[in-house]
Amino acid sequence: MRSLLTVSAAAVLLLLTGTAPAVADDGGGADRTFTIEDSRITESSGLAASRIHPGVYWTHNDSDDGPYVYAVDSRTGKTVATITMKGVGEPRDVEAISLGPDGNLYVGDIGDNLDGTWDHVWIYRFPEPRKLADATVGATQFDVTYADGARNAEAMMVHPRTGRVYIASKNEDGGGLYEGPRKLTAGGNNVFRRVGEVPWVTDGAFSPDGGSLVLRSYFSARGYAFENGRLGADHAVSVPFQGQSESVTYTADGSAMMFGSEGKRSEVVRVEVPGGGDGGKDASPNGGGGGTSSGDDGEDGVGTKGTATGGAVAVVVVVLALIAARRRRG
Repeated sequence: MRSLLTVSAAAVLLLLTGTAPAVADDGGGADRTFTIEDSRITESSGLAASRIHPGVYWTHNDSDDGPYVYAVDSRTGKTVATITMKGVGEPRDVEAISLGPDGNLYVGDIGDNLDGTWDHVWIYRFPEPRKLADATVGATQFDVTYADGARNAEAMMVHPRTGRVYIASKNEDGGGLYEGPRKLTAGGNNVFRRVGEVPWVTDGAFSPDGGSLVLRSYFSARGYAFENGRLGADHAVSVPFQGQSESVTYTADGSAMMFGSEGKRSEVVRVEVPGGGDGGKDASPNGGGGGTSSGDDGEDGVGTKGTATGGAVAVVVVVLALIAARRRRG
């Protein structure tokens, strides 16, 4: 696994040579590329496509925001509901959100910017509201630990068939995929056990049929076959260049993936899934860009055809800042 510094330099080279994967933007319909207009949402760190409300995406801020979850309409980019969770403690570092087959939204307060100093993290769960309106809802809080010790994580995924919760840890030298117990238990400790090895991960999402798992990082993404709770063959997935790449989810019909980032008025970008629309079952290597990706994988799993978009400039700034910070720490 290459260091973040090396990956950052490679990403800059990609941008300067115009080799970003192309993405689809088909206009103003639901489930299309959109901008989050809510001025309160400045650190969108997770995305989940509603199954009740077509075209609506659930998101949340990273930290220092409180127990809030927002429903954003992809047609307009406007927030159509703000949900306040009650019955939970003060959120610490909320990084992920996922919708389970039980109709519940799962919110992952799983971040640990001190790289594994907190002895436990939390998952919150509440039913997806059937009505889109501002509301306060009762949520269940679950304590979570890892069998091999505390660690930082930003990706939490609920399997759409089994309802089992998975967490991918975040580490520069590679993280792990952790499997939760068959059922989460309130009032007790829920131990997550390592069942696979993954690269640097900032978010992940299962396809609607549960047969594929996509894990994204700042500059690339990989798709994995997923069967019997374990990772299978993997392939590169085309991703858009974004300022701080933090989130990914499938559309409810599996026809595309939606990639989000942090920042004010951040953009959520649709990337087509070849053969999609059947639950995401046929997600294939370099899926995305409306079929314009060449299929040639770079070393970091990024397609090597396409044109850089306006978001590339923001990524260059972030990359240079990361490199500068790394040098200062050295």
